[in-house]
Amino acid sequence: MTTSIWLDLMGTGVRERFYDVDGVRTRVLEAGDGPEVLLLLHGTGGHAETYCRNLGPLSSHFRVCAIDMIGHGFSARPALDYTLDDFAHHAVGLLNALGAERAHLSGESLGAMVAAWTAITHPERVKRVVMNTGTLARPDGAGQAQLDDLEQRTRALAESGVTREAVRHRMNWLVADPSRMTDEMIECRLRIYQQPGMLETVAHIMSRVVGMLRGDHGDDYMAPGVLSRLRRPTLVLWTEDNPGQSSELAERVSADIPDGRFEVLTDCAHWPQFERPDMFNEIHLEFLAGGVRA
Repeated sequence: MTTSIWLDLMGTGVRERFYDVDGVRTRVLEAGDGPEVLLLLHGTGGHAETYCRNLGPLSSHFRVCAIDMIGHGFSARPALDYTLDDFAHHAVGLLNALGAERAHLSGESLGAMVAAWTAITHPERVKRVVMNTGTLARPDGAGQAQLDDLEQRTRALAESGVTREAVRHRMNWLVADPSRMTDEMIECRLRIYQQPGMLETVAHIMSRVVGMLRGDHGDDYMAPGVLSRLRRPTLVLWTEDNPGQSSELAERVSADIPDGRFEVLTDCAHWPQFERPDMFNEIHLEFLAGGVRA
């Protein structure tokens, strides 16, 4: 089957916009004019195109905004520590720029942690949360080894320069079947990483995230039982083959969420929104829109 980012987005009315978020130029792929806003938050080193297969179907019910988080994609890269507080502050600032009092948040990997932390620290701005292949918990030994591997792949990019082969090596980590990672997505990531200074920022953020998960810092974010403070309806969406944090770990810590639900998808790894988009979209519409199906 022939597929491309543009074929996925044709007819959706998607538009690329740049918002001023407290002085930070922020790129957003936006579609739909529904009464509720849905922010889609990518993972470490990612960008809005992560959600190319979800923007259209989800925009039938929401004003969907897939963003380049601060320090990522074509958004600005200010000198920050890039803590979860920094990312949450940026997400709330974007809601202000959008004129949205509240929004649903769905995040993948780092984006899942940002979504959860935003809901914990700014509950009045969040309606529902989807945590996709990322949670506020430190991994076990096997998971940490997989995260260390991703950090090494990212550092190798920064040290050896941007090549298609190096970008593919890093992005193959995200999928259960490397053949599913399209050449076009590699080219998209390559163009982003070729921006001056971009790889240094990506490597810095990756080091911060892996260090937080490893226990070097960020104890407030990873405290046992922290998800008991997440008092918004929350779907934890996991996969059988997710690297970094096992489904057993995710299900165990998700039990702390007062109004939580846990589901596992098969035949996908860290990017279920890309590998299993039909199921991903259907689950989102059912959870966020109260039983509406795509």
